[in-house]
Amino acid sequence: MADELGRRATRHAVVIGGSLAGLLTARVLAEHAEKVTVVERDRIPEGPEARSGVPQARHLHVLISGGQRALDELLPGFTDELRELGAPKVGSPRDMLQWQGGTWFRRSEESAFFFSGPRAQLEWLVRQRVLADPRIQLVDGTETVGLVGDSTRVRGIRVRERGAGADKEPRTLAADLVVDASGRSTKAADWLSGIGAEAAHEETLDTGLAYSTRVYRFAEDGLDTDAIGCNIVPNPGQRYGGVVLPLGDGRHIVTLSGLRGEKPPTEDGAFEEYAKRLPHSLVSDWLDRAEPVSPVYGFRNTSNIRRRYDRPGRRPAGFLATGDALCAFNPVYGQGMAVAAITAVALRRALADRKRTPSTRRVQRALLDASRQAWDISAGADKKMPGATGDAARTGLRDKVAGWYLARLQVRAAGDPVVGTPFREATMLAAPMSTLFAPAVLRAVLFGPVTPGPVEPPLRRTV
Repeated sequence: MADELGRRATRHAVVIGGSLAGLLTARVLAEHAEKVTVVERDRIPEGPEARSGVPQARHLHVLISGGQRALDELLPGFTDELRELGAPKVGSPRDMLQWQGGTWFRRSEESAFFFSGPRAQLEWLVRQRVLADPRIQLVDGTETVGLVGDSTRVRGIRVRERGAGADKEPRTLAADLVVDASGRSTKAADWLSGIGAEAAHEETLDTGLAYSTRVYRFAEDGLDTDAIGCNIVPNPGQRYGGVVLPLGDGRHIVTLSGLRGEKPPTEDGAFEEYAKRLPHSLVSDWLDRAEPVSPVYGFRNTSNIRRRYDRPGRRPAGFLATGDALCAFNPVYGQGMAVAAITAVALRRALADRKRTPSTRRVQRALLDASRQAWDISAGADKKMPGATGDAARTGLRDKVAGWYLARLQVRAAGDPVVGTPFREATMLAAPMSTLFAPAVLRAVLFGPVTPGPVEPPLRRTV
């Protein structure tokens, strides 16, 4: 991999963080480097178990269409293997009871689908595939405490073992390239300052949304429908959300959400009581006939954060950021795993570009561009919510025009497949946002009538 500073092949690349983003980054870098080392602060479990350093690991995760395509490109046959492990495949809108904007969606034939199995299962499968490459080494139980180099170039990292009996003295791990995939709690700002470089400006947008999750086993008649999931989508006038999805082993995961000051509880009984705040009793009725098989887990850190490494600043060559360390989204939109894979594909294409030297700045810009659509969806929705704070919460004329158009689009998506199909494809990152402005969609949004969705949840498919 050429570099604007070294102009030589990368012998050793280091990835900070062994999560999905870090592993997929290592997969791509192994195509160019002689050796790739993934440094992970947690001890990695041998099987498909949650890592302690992933605070949202026990919560709902979905792999949407755009992420599936990217993973199959990076790891051919991946989604087939995921399906063989039992991850449920959920068609949208066919398999879902979805309430949004005051109406239920018609359960027409699926135009997109997602997987809803446990995150730990998916991450374990990625880890097995990636670490089968002998060029990639995982060093776990080791935290990164700083960078090695100066403001012009990074030449490695300083690491320290974690745990009882570990050698606490930092040591240097030399590298030609360092990629930060350590997540939304990255310490990159301190690391860069430590070598005389400048941290990236952070754009933030926070609605104060919080969610709580519990796993249930439903009675045989608990889900009195041929749908396999439910999604109550909040909006500025209705601030509560609820999702029910299968995990693939006879259990269902239920997540309830609310905005600042209305966070769902984590106490026994109170969680089920909170479900009664939703605009329909469907979820609450299901919970009344279900057996909880896990504690209630809460998650509160849901702000959108984008670190603008693409903007001018005194930053070193040989250092990149990816995954949540680059752009972290409100997890309620289910984009994180997909963006990790999509960004890894963007990295592969940037490094393989024969027409342009893959300089640090150019590659970093490509990674940010790969996350832009997900940011526009997540931040665009969140800035409309009451009480949203942060410098990215400001709205201008362009936001108002886009908001007007998207509001008309969403109210038609529930009943009109001409609008609903591209809407789902775009929100699942399987098609660009420009799809929403195709001539047929424009005509339907600007001049077409609103086909009302069902008043009550469509418990049975009609097609």
